[in-house]
Amino acid sequence: MLTCASCAQSSIARSPTINSSQEPGPDWRRVGPADELDEEDVMPFEFNSREYAIYHTRDGFFASDGMCTHEQEPLADGIVIDNVIVCPLHQGRFDVRTGKALSAPVCGDLQTFPVQIRDGDIYVQIPY
Repeated sequence: MLTCASCAQSSIARSPTINSSQEPGPDWRRVGPADELDEEDVMPFEFNSREYAIYHTRDGFFASDGMCTHEQEPLADGIVIDNVIVCPLHQGRFDVRTGKALSAPVCGDLQTFPVQIRDGDIYVQIPY
């Protein structure tokens, strides 16, 4: 993964942009066109009956578990402000880059997943 200069101190990886006709490996799932997800927005993605949240921030594209750790509310219904997703139910907050829980009442960190932009499409690495 690539790391931007401003994030190098904190080891937060940016989503690399890859222009290639070669398909990603078997663990990479195509989400959809990157230009359909506005900056400071979130969209749901489901794979194998599990919910994920895909985010677009000024720092790139990110992916995490799709449900809040507090009450299992869909995070795709929340609001993205800078690099933070705010849960729509009780306003718990997570850093979308790392999954770290930032404020109560969330009960734990979110699992995050690598993201790539390949030929204009969002891909998330989700193992079977």
